[in-house]
Amino acid sequence: MALPTADPHAPQSARTAAVIEALRAEGLEPEHSARRLAEYSYDASNYRVVPAAVLFPRTEQEIATALSVCHRLGVPATARGGGTSMAGNSVGEGVVLDLSRHMHAVLDIDEGARTATAEAGLVLTALRAAVHEATGKRLTFAPDPSSQTRACLGGAVGNDACGNHSVRYGRTADHVVELRLVTSDGLRITASRTGIVPTDPADGEASARAEHLSAELRGLAADHLAAIRMELATIPRQVSGYHLKHLLPEEGFDVARALVGSEGTCAVITAVTVSLVTESARTSMIIAGYADIVDAARDVPLLLPHRPTAIEGVDEVIVATMRQRRGADSVADLPDGRAWLFIEIDEADGSPDARAAALEAGLRADGHAVDLRIVHDGAERADLWRVREDGAGLSSRLVDPETGEVTYTWPGWEDAAVRPESLADYLAEFRELLDAHGLTGVMYGHFGAGCMHIRINFDLRTPHGRTVLRAFCTDAAHLVVKYGGSLSGEHGDGRARSELLPIMYSSEMLTAFERFAAIWDPAGILAPGGLRATRPMDADLALADIEIHPVQSCIGIGRCRTHAGGVMCPSYRATGDEKDSTRGRARVLQEFVRGGAPAGPSAPDVSESLDLCLACKACSSDCPTGVDMATYKSEFLHQRFARRIRPRVHYTLGMLPTWLRVTPYVAGLLNRVVATRAGRVGARLGGLAQDRVLPEFASASALRSELRRVPENVDLSGRSTGPVDAVLFLDSFTRGLRPEVAGAAARVLGGMHTAVTCSSRHCCGLTQITTGRRDAARKTLRRTARYLDGLGGDAPIIVVEPSCAATLREELPRLVTDDAVGKVEADRAARVAARVRSVAVHLGSMAAQGTVPDWPSGTAPSSVVVQTHCHEYATFGNRVQRAVLAALGVGSVVEATGCCGVAGDFGFTAGHEGVADAVAQQALAPALRAHADAPVLTDGFSCATAVRQLAAADATTRGAEGPARRGRHLLELLDPDPSSDRSNGASASRPNPGGTS
Repeated sequence: MALPTADPHAPQSARTAAVIEALRAEGLEPEHSARRLAEYSYDASNYRVVPAAVLFPRTEQEIATALSVCHRLGVPATARGGGTSMAGNSVGEGVVLDLSRHMHAVLDIDEGARTATAEAGLVLTALRAAVHEATGKRLTFAPDPSSQTRACLGGAVGNDACGNHSVRYGRTADHVVELRLVTSDGLRITASRTGIVPTDPADGEASARAEHLSAELRGLAADHLAAIRMELATIPRQVSGYHLKHLLPEEGFDVARALVGSEGTCAVITAVTVSLVTESARTSMIIAGYADIVDAARDVPLLLPHRPTAIEGVDEVIVATMRQRRGADSVADLPDGRAWLFIEIDEADGSPDARAAALEAGLRADGHAVDLRIVHDGAERADLWRVREDGAGLSSRLVDPETGEVTYTWPGWEDAAVRPESLADYLAEFRELLDAHGLTGVMYGHFGAGCMHIRINFDLRTPHGRTVLRAFCTDAAHLVVKYGGSLSGEHGDGRARSELLPIMYSSEMLTAFERFAAIWDPAGILAPGGLRATRPMDADLALADIEIHPVQSCIGIGRCRTHAGGVMCPSYRATGDEKDSTRGRARVLQEFVRGGAPAGPSAPDVSESLDLCLACKACSSDCPTGVDMATYKSEFLHQRFARRIRPRVHYTLGMLPTWLRVTPYVAGLLNRVVATRAGRVGARLGGLAQDRVLPEFASASALRSELRRVPENVDLSGRSTGPVDAVLFLDSFTRGLRPEVAGAAARVLGGMHTAVTCSSRHCCGLTQITTGRRDAARKTLRRTARYLDGLGGDAPIIVVEPSCAATLREELPRLVTDDAVGKVEADRAARVAARVRSVAVHLGSMAAQGTVPDWPSGTAPSSVVVQTHCHEYATFGNRVQRAVLAALGVGSVVEATGCCGVAGDFGFTAGHEGVADAVAQQALAPALRAHADAPVLTDGFSCATAVRQLAAADATTRGAEGPARRGRHLLELLDPDPSSDRSNGASASRPNPGGTS
């Protein structure tokens, strides 16, 4: 069959069609739907470049085949890993090759040689974990950039990434031993510390190419010997340009290191061998507070002789934003100051405690710090490092705590480096430069290496703002060169800074750079737009002439692509597909709101992107920029189904609170019907999954029986006119599906408070919000707010179901606003929302006042497995459950940190079964297996249902209770009523007929 060809001067659409056809003819599967292209039009930079197609290669040979096709057709190709580039290195026209999806194997770990080899798509933390497991945590891969939980090894090599500990361990180039490559025309070769060889020695064409490349590169080094020696590697973080220094004779013709930092413009890296370093078993941390960031920089020369492993800095804006977005306790107690250095000392030169004490004494005697503190607690140190690691995201969207006004900051000049001893003077002049251009910047970075990350409030939307961007970056380049620095100290030049390289380098060096890239890729098809075929820094800007929209808060940092830590994003962790990440969804929505493809409220591409979003809201807290995909999804569904027929599940589960008003009176009959074949058919017709364990509907008599056994100081009528010190809100799920929890709530709170009144007739509108019935939700919330505002004065409103508590706390004031209903009702909504607490939050606050309920058995459980509801995690914080259990005397709290997989209606909806089950296996199922005899705390109804589902379907999770193992609400565990059934609960569950059990 004849292979298709394309005229390089043909229209873009024709070339796109030709390359897609040619790739398919080779057995490859390029994707080019509007949704897929939207996901890959962005990275973490300011730029947007729409590719022709996206390819997910599984092998080195598939990469070679793809590049051969692109080379023949003259179509650009850009390799991509985690897509976390802040300089625009991982976007491009033509074909984007995403190596992260399939090419992430660890190929070899040689403890004796102290090396590891892995494919280029492996995430850095995954590489480090594999090395730890293989060597017993003796060795590690040193570079640890802030994006290490989602950045890939190939990208770290491409950008010459560094990280928090670079003051001790240097850059990625210092650790690269060997690179396996595919050339721009599809040949497979290997670059080592001493030259180039064919990857397959029997490949004659690759052998000839390796010899040709070696000769050309030696000639290049000889022709520019003096310039290379004089201009390159003059400071520790000189990342800008190509690393030609390693081609010199004194460097041993180290081609592997010469290719580090080449930003994908020379060849595609498929696998990397790196050297490993010894990991310190013990470290100490000093936090030093300063009057400002310049004073902090002035102490760096004083610190370096102590050989710290890290000297990292942040300013007050990042700390304040962290506390505002994630709660006051999200940042440990910091010493006084408006800027801070995090200084880490290890045991390499003696006891870290003794070395830290000596360093502290030196700072107090000769430094500029206004306050100092040594941090001993490991968890507290981890929290502090997270502040530093989330710096880019936290500083991108700054909210004024008084006015609520949002200031957006952007990369563009976030990455320059100077010698550490020059850092303070450079920063002082840099601030003057910001003032001169009417700009402000948020500063943080690797102070020990002289590398600053500075996000600036550029206006990328208007022509004037883009003029300021160009003028400022040009002046900033001259300033950094004045101090002998590098335009890039870690992120690479890319589209953001390549245009400015003539300010930093001589014309001879620029010629040498061009020649180096042309030797590798004569046709110039690899990653054009950055170091090669350089685009203007103000071209291809994603926000140019685009109106502000909340979904643009996603800037592509990609924390949603992590596989451990936090909760976000459970569906991505299940599928590994960019479309199922919060970032992928946000990028599709950004295309939607900008008027590009996909367009229209019923666009299938948008619907497909949002389908596997669990609406868990974890992204609203875990995402450093605060992306709230659950809210965006709700708004999209609201627009899509306005005056349209909705999916069946919107009428079944989406209207569940409405049905639960009726079910108590027909519960017996309904439960029997559901257990029949007719019930199975009805469930299918209602859009429900067929293999789920469904709870039984509670009868009215069951709820009455529970609420009959409550203290006299609990007013169940909800009409109390006297003073009360607590309002108990019994939500629809608790009333209709968990009456035993309703009774426990009244009994526990009645025992803790003087007077409790109860609200049991109102709803928070959660299911209306999640299915996009926002107008109906607003009406529901207005009714509820009117009732609650007149109930109990200022007494706290304790909501049994955490998802309902989160909805009343956040969605009530968000939906019932001045614009929507007027100031009077908006003020009422704000008052009510401020009073709302989840049970864990309330018991924690009572414990802080010295009031805690007694355990019914007299002794707290020795351990408890906790599945914190995602909405509680997002709204009230990830520490509330652990804190209250500790206050109640529980010895060991095992947190199943992650989504349970049910997430409201998601796990019950037909078509979601596989993802729901995979999500449950991420954290909940392993915790149940490891702690078979521990009580399982599931305040959320969804989470309790997930435990039941696992116990029925997965025998390894059943524990001592067997198939009947269930999650319990904290109030059930504390219920003083001896008639309550704490072993199996008052309400049973049974499998959906026809499903597995």
